[in-house]
Amino acid sequence: MYSLSKPLLLIAICALAVCPLAFGQGPGGDDSGPYGPARALIAQVQGDLDHAQQFAAVAGKQRDRYDTAHRHLAQFDDALSHGGFDGGKLDQAIGDVHDVFKNNVLSPKSRDDLRDDLDRLRAMRTARGRI
Repeated sequence: MYSLSKPLLLIAICALAVCPLAFGQGPGGDDSGPYGPARALIAQVQGDLDHAQQFAAVAGKQRDRYDTAHRHLAQFDDALSHGGFDGGKLDQAIGDVHDVFKNNVLSPKSRDDLRDDLDRLRAMRTARGRI
């Protein structure tokens, strides 16, 4: 019994060491390459939008603002996934997130998160996706 538990313990330790590497990739699956960090930022912004939307009654124009922001962020991310930087689509997405920030009912945490997201998106625009 003792001789069998040592190898099993070693296997378990190795698996625990490797698992974070396997799951450390973002939603795009491959966060390597020149736009990996930019794609991770887009995923973070979309997550923050989802979180904000969950904690407020959203209907009508407010829902439209969320949907539009998600759509333009997804279109920008799609361009990044194919190696292209679409500055116009990023500008639209920044404007859309700003519209949510400015016009929707938000919790204080969501407001802070989206303000930070806007700052990071603008910095990414300046760096042309190389963050």
